Amino acid sequence: MQSKTQHNFLETLKHFDTLPDSGFVRQPVVQALFACSAATIWRGVKAGRIPKPKKLSQRITAWNVGKLRQALASAE
Repeated sequence: MQSKTQHNFLETLKHFDTLPDSGFVRQPVVQALFACSAATIWRGVKAGRIPKPKKLSQRITAWNVGKLRQALASAE
Protein backbone atom coordinates (compact mmCIF):
# COMPACT_ATOMS: atom_id res chain seq x y z
CA MET A 1 0.00 0.00 0.00
CA GLN A 2 1.31 3.45 -0.94
CA SER A 3 1.62 6.24 1.55
CA LYS A 4 -0.22 9.48 0.79
CA THR A 5 3.10 11.25 0.15
CA GLN A 6 4.24 8.60 -2.31
CA HIS A 7 0.85 8.68 -4.06
CA ASN A 8 1.03 12.50 -4.40
CA PHE A 9 4.57 12.24 -5.76
CA LEU A 10 3.56 9.67 -8.37
CA GLU A 11 0.49 11.67 -9.41
CA THR A 12 2.53 14.87 -9.73
CA LEU A 13 5.16 13.12 -11.81
CA LYS A 14 2.51 11.41 -13.96
CA HIS A 15 0.77 14.74 -14.68
CA PHE A 16 3.85 16.98 -14.87
CA ASP A 17 3.13 17.91 -18.50
CA THR A 18 -0.31 19.24 -17.57
CA LEU A 19 0.80 21.33 -14.60
CA PRO A 20 0.70 25.10 -15.14
CA ASP A 21 4.05 26.84 -15.72
CA SER A 22 3.38 28.89 -12.60
CA GLY A 23 3.15 25.74 -10.45
CA PHE A 24 5.78 24.40 -8.06
CA VAL A 25 7.11 20.91 -7.36
CA ARG A 26 9.24 19.55 -4.54
CA GLN A 27 12.69 17.95 -4.69
CA PRO A 28 11.66 14.27 -5.21
CA VAL A 29 9.87 15.25 -8.43
CA VAL A 30 12.91 17.21 -9.63
CA GLN A 31 15.12 14.21 -8.85
CA ALA A 32 12.84 11.96 -10.90
CA LEU A 33 12.68 14.41 -13.81
CA PHE A 34 16.46 14.70 -14.02
CA ALA A 35 17.04 11.05 -12.96
CA CYS A 36 19.65 11.91 -10.37
CA SER A 37 20.31 12.14 -6.65
CA ALA A 38 19.61 15.04 -4.32
CA ALA A 39 23.30 15.94 -4.25
CA THR A 40 23.41 16.06 -8.04
CA ILE A 41 20.35 18.32 -8.10
CA TRP A 42 22.10 20.81 -5.81
CA ARG A 43 25.32 20.60 -7.85
CA GLY A 44 23.23 21.33 -10.96
CA VAL A 45 21.65 24.34 -9.26
CA LYS A 46 25.07 25.65 -8.30
CA ALA A 47 26.38 25.13 -11.84
CA GLY A 48 23.30 26.74 -13.42
CA ARG A 49 22.09 23.60 -15.23
CA ILE A 50 19.02 23.34 -12.99
CA PRO A 51 17.02 26.42 -12.00
CA LYS A 52 17.26 27.72 -8.46
CA PRO A 53 14.36 26.73 -6.23
CA LYS A 54 12.17 29.18 -4.40
CA LYS A 55 11.76 29.18 -0.63
CA LEU A 56 7.98 29.03 -0.14
CA SER A 57 8.20 28.99 3.64
CA GLN A 58 10.81 28.39 6.32
CA ARG A 59 10.74 24.63 5.73
CA ILE A 60 9.49 24.32 2.14
CA THR A 61 11.64 24.72 -0.95
CA ALA A 62 10.17 24.09 -4.40
CA TRP A 63 11.01 24.50 -8.07
CA ASN A 64 8.96 26.41 -10.64
CA VAL A 65 7.45 24.07 -13.23
CA GLY A 66 7.98 26.45 -16.17
CA LYS A 67 11.67 26.93 -15.37
CA LEU A 68 12.13 23.18 -15.01
CA ARG A 69 10.55 22.62 -18.42
CA GLN A 70 12.97 25.13 -19.96
CA ALA A 71 15.95 23.40 -18.31
CA LEU A 72 14.77 19.98 -19.47
CA ALA A 73 14.23 21.24 -23.04
CA SER A 74 17.71 22.76 -23.19
CA ALA A 75 19.27 19.54 -21.85
CA GLU A 76 17.93 17.53 -24.82
